[in-house]
Amino acid sequence: MAHGIVIVDYHKGNLSSVERGLTDAGGEVVVSDDPAVIADASGVVLPGVGSFGDAMAFLRESGEAEAILSAIDRDVPFLGICLGLQLLFERGSETSDGSWEEGLGVFSGSATRLESTRLKVPHVGWDQIHLTPRGRACRLFRGVPEGANVYFTHSFALDDDVEQGVVAARTHYVRSFASAVWDGNVFGVQFHPEKSSAVGAQILSNFVDVVRGGR
Repeated sequence: MAHGIVIVDYHKGNLSSVERGLTDAGGEVVVSDDPAVIADASGVVLPGVGSFGDAMAFLRESGEAEAILSAIDRDVPFLGICLGLQLLFERGSETSDGSWEEGLGVFSGSATRLESTRLKVPHVGWDQIHLTPRGRACRLFRGVPEGANVYFTHSFALDDDVEQGVVAARTHYVRSFASAVWDGNVFGVQFHPEKSSAVGAQILSNFVDVVRGGR
């Protein structure tokens, strides 16, 4: 495992804030679009901006999807952020006509658009995460208080068909949605820890500790 924590670059946005956040947390970090580097990482982070379908198309065509799944299968710690969380699931809705795009399929369930005539979508700004019993036992949330405020910017969120057994936190905006998941070596958050001040810094530090083998 020669490459430390690898941030997966699928050419959809600026990854520098995630890189800086993990580096500040003490991680040895590299940004790469090379499947061989991703597959050989000691930790993998998949940030996300843009559309579910475009992201998955690039991940598949580039070989990055296969590399990510290979790393997960080797029990390499993995963190999905925002769209990177949604891509862990079976499918995501792309349009109002109900068409679907296939995700990585690590977990069952789907990501769908937040719909509201009363609240603004996209959901942008600070909001609370409510830890489930699973979340309170999760290493990613050590030192993070119940109801902590974190920074969101998204129009899609996990739907009610996700595996409830992996839900680590929920957030209530338009509907109640899973804002964090955890199973084994795989962690995912809907919010942006790299933009979430001290709470986000704690979460990134916890992930770096997981990568180092901390318990």
